[in-house]
Amino acid sequence: MSWLRGGFVGISGIVFCLLLVLPPFEGLTREAQNGLAIFQLCLALWVTLILPLAITGLLSIGLLTLLQVMPSGEVFAFFGNRAVFFILGVFILAAAMMQSGLSKRMALFFLRFFKASPNILILGILTTCAFLAFWMPEHAVAAMMFPIVAEIARSLKLKPLHSSFGKAIFLSLAWGSVIGGVATFLGGARNPLAIGMLKEGYDLNIGFINWMVAVVPLVIILLAMAYGVIRLYYKFDVEKVGEAGSALSKEVGHLGKMTSREKRIGIIALLTILAWICLSDRIGLASIAIISAVSLFVFRAVNWKDIEGYVNWGIVLMYGGAIALGSALANTGAAKWMATQLLTPFWGTDPYILLGIIALVMILLTEGISNVASVAVMLPVAFGFAEAMGINPIIMVYVVAVPAGLAYCLPISTPPMAIAFSAGYYRITDALKGGIILNVISLIFFLLIIKFYWPMIGLRP
Repeated sequence: MSWLRGGFVGISGIVFCLLLVLPPFEGLTREAQNGLAIFQLCLALWVTLILPLAITGLLSIGLLTLLQVMPSGEVFAFFGNRAVFFILGVFILAAAMMQSGLSKRMALFFLRFFKASPNILILGILTTCAFLAFWMPEHAVAAMMFPIVAEIARSLKLKPLHSSFGKAIFLSLAWGSVIGGVATFLGGARNPLAIGMLKEGYDLNIGFINWMVAVVPLVIILLAMAYGVIRLYYKFDVEKVGEAGSALSKEVGHLGKMTSREKRIGIIALLTILAWICLSDRIGLASIAIISAVSLFVFRAVNWKDIEGYVNWGIVLMYGGAIALGSALANTGAAKWMATQLLTPFWGTDPYILLGIIALVMILLTEGISNVASVAVMLPVAFGFAEAMGINPIIMVYVVAVPAGLAYCLPISTPPMAIAFSAGYYRITDALKGGIILNVISLIFFLLIIKFYWPMIGLRP
């Protein structure tokens, strides 16, 4: 399919050139039309992955300055955005927990309470992955839990592609990580990216606790639904999981006693989370994250060689480009113009219908492209919708970022799905069987949360 991707990008390149040479469309300035040209080109590159996400982000930075959409000083300043430093601090903290073995110890601690039966074990994997994804990037959780779940599969002698229970435990690993990853700012890069774009575009912010209050009820519902889907669609072919309990106990024994280094990292991580909860409105999420990262080195909990291989530097680079491009579209009026053109069929309709359409688009989009890229692409347009229809832009952050994290079907959709699929215990069709149902369930309950729960906590369109 590389020719198809190449053709798509080729057409986008032609559109890019046409937008640059044609007179500005009615309602657009020259800068705004140039911004649209860059946006649609980056959209094509982000969707097709012909270039790495980070390189496309850098390309957007270069084109914004070259085509004078924004002053170069403003464009390059976006690499100093709060969201960039927040996610950098989170990556460093997560890397310290993984490299030291603390995160594995936490996972095994929770899992050993869920070894009584196949049903309980599935629930344990699902909820343990989800809880850890509250506090660590979901891809890190999946990578950390993978060898533990693989050892469970080996101890139970589950046959790849044949054992229904084998399919269930690896899908529990993936779906638990995915669902838990939307609960806080720490589970995935898309949430801090969306918050950063909100701050740059409207000088508004969403607190750590505010996000959890709005989203955690949905997470609890979706975990229950995911467990139900697994029980319904993947009939268990094992009756006892005693061998898995023995394997988990053996893994705990291999870890030995908690080291002083793990204790230092654990204390710093706990204090960081408490600071995010209690002090983020006064100090700022990014400042807390950076102080936490520095503290790891000050207290000799990590060294640089331990960290650099675990940090996704590409996402950090992409952030600056995505935030700069989104701000350029907002500041030049291009985002509002796009939204106005797309909104014509919806004038006079209930704003909740529009929110539902955006949520549906995000759920579909995130199954095919990176969830970070989908937020970078859609949030500027959603902000344009918000301005055109008088909708609170904070609502748009939730409506774009939360569904963007709920990918249950394809290995290309999100790292946890790719990691779980790599074990070879299920086919893509096995994931689709339950994943599509979860997509529908997620959309329905998300819209019910928007309509009935959010107004109770002050979130109204």
